[in-house]
Amino acid sequence: MAEVLKPPFIADLAPDTAVTGAFLVLRKDVRQKKDGEPYLSLTLGDRTGQIEANMWDQVAAVQNSFAADDFIKVKAQVGVYRDKLQLKIERLRRLEESEIELGDFLPVTAADVDAMWRELEQRIAGVANPHLRALLQAVFGDPAIAARFRRAPAAKALHHAWIGGLLEHVISLCRLAALVMQNYPYVDADLLTTGILLHDLGKIEELEYARSFRYTTPGQLLGHMVIVLRILHAKLAALPDFPPALAALVEHLIISHHGHYEFGSPKLPMFPEALLLHQLDDMDSKMQAMRTQLQQDPAGDWTGFNRSLDRPLLRAPQWLAEEAAKPEAAGR
Repeated sequence: MAEVLKPPFIADLAPDTAVTGAFLVLRKDVRQKKDGEPYLSLTLGDRTGQIEANMWDQVAAVQNSFAADDFIKVKAQVGVYRDKLQLKIERLRRLEESEIELGDFLPVTAADVDAMWRELEQRIAGVANPHLRALLQAVFGDPAIAARFRRAPAAKALHHAWIGGLLEHVISLCRLAALVMQNYPYVDADLLTTGILLHDLGKIEELEYARSFRYTTPGQLLGHMVIVLRILHAKLAALPDFPPALAALVEHLIISHHGHYEFGSPKLPMFPEALLLHQLDDMDSKMQAMRTQLQQDPAGDWTGFNRSLDRPLLRAPQWLAEEAAKPEAAGR
């Protein structure tokens, strides 16, 4: 039996140090240097994050020995490029699965999945509308759907991009909705809860999450909204008494939750529950995206540029503490 290689995790890497360890290949490109010789441009990952890596020398001997989604052992130097850590690889080889522990490479929710699932079931049981409750029980009572929903990430990279992330995101939205609806008593709580639980259900098939997070072919062709509508229609077919008008409202919640045409929303939210679903979903995803980058970026007052949010992020508590510790601040 091969010895299992325990990796140094990406979150623990520091600039100007050497590292030897195992990583999952998330992206592999063979590119050309100015002299025409090949070099490797890689994105490597583990359960704590991702890191860019380049191999400049002796590439021809290894470039065809591994592919994306393979595990590799590397010997490298840790540097900084454009305010982000980067590896300069000196040597690498492909690893067999027997040489690694799969749990070291996919990020996993820190929350208790069983407890979140029990909360989801309680939310469904609390839906007063019998048609909506029956629909949700049919969907989440399906063992195949439940198993995938418990594991799926909420996104490939932008937010809650870890095993269990979709369930964590949905539970977060349920809790937010319970707070916000105190201010808006005219909102139909059952309808909003249904939209929250179903809006991203298609991601169980849109994304692949066995080794790395990437889009499936149906995910690329259809997207998660079309996929969830297919699931919805299959379950509604077994509920012949479900009111067609109510079904149309549920469909609208799903296809309008991105909120804007430029964000891929086929329709704009056209009733209060749809607008509230979009706003809560947008807030939760952006707050988690901020939290993730603040945790993963190298230390400093400012993070690198966040493409999804279109801005760098300030570590406000750290900056305030540094300012307060300055001699001129103490003398004021």
